[in-house]
Amino acid sequence: MSGLVEFTCPNGSTAKGYLAEADNAKGGVIVIQEWWGLNPQIQSVADRFAAAGYHALAPDLYQGRVTQEPDEASHMMSGLDWVGATEQDVRGAAQYLRGIGADKTAVMGFCMGGALTVIAGVKVPECDAGICFYGIPPKEQADPAEMKVPFQAHFASQDDWCSPEAVIGLEGDMQAVSTPVEIHKYEGTEHGFFNQTREVYNADATALSWERMMGFLSTHIG
Repeated sequence: MSGLVEFTCPNGSTAKGYLAEADNAKGGVIVIQEWWGLNPQIQSVADRFAAAGYHALAPDLYQGRVTQEPDEASHMMSGLDWVGATEQDVRGAAQYLRGIGADKTAVMGFCMGGALTVIAGVKVPECDAGICFYGIPPKEQADPAEMKVPFQAHFASQDDWCSPEAVIGLEGDMQAVSTPVEIHKYEGTEHGFFNQTREVYNADATALSWERMMGFLSTHIG
């Protein structure tokens, strides 16, 4: 079963998201949107997690706004309170998933959602694992060196936002993290390679990253 649901945030406010439920769920996954919004592509990722045996909830961080225009997407992302969205919407989504039977929950996301995943791994107590696709937050929002959960990341080799230099910096920041850390790089790929609706989509990198992600979830979530 899938569709929009409403859930309560820790501060008492309410938020909405796309829920895809699994039969006999092994755990939960929170899917955090790219800067485009909660569009059908992100919903399809949640559906894919449900088919793999995980309750999946994608919070609607833009409150219904969706775009295909980079300028508008950049404007919406710039206007988002990243830490607030993580500590309220994402944490509320994790609490919701626990309420419907997910004993453990991973947070994962793409681009902006990848950066928010790092914040969740540092700041959200209900986050049991983090999976980041090509996103790194500013350190003033969350320092990766303070990661508290098992963490897996996937980065493109040709990326102006999460550049190879930025990824090297992330690796350095996380050297002393006590939880398991995996950082994978995909040669010949561009930012957004997992998104099958975009021209940068790379089927081979997507398949490999999904396989790695499933193994990671099996180990750390169930």
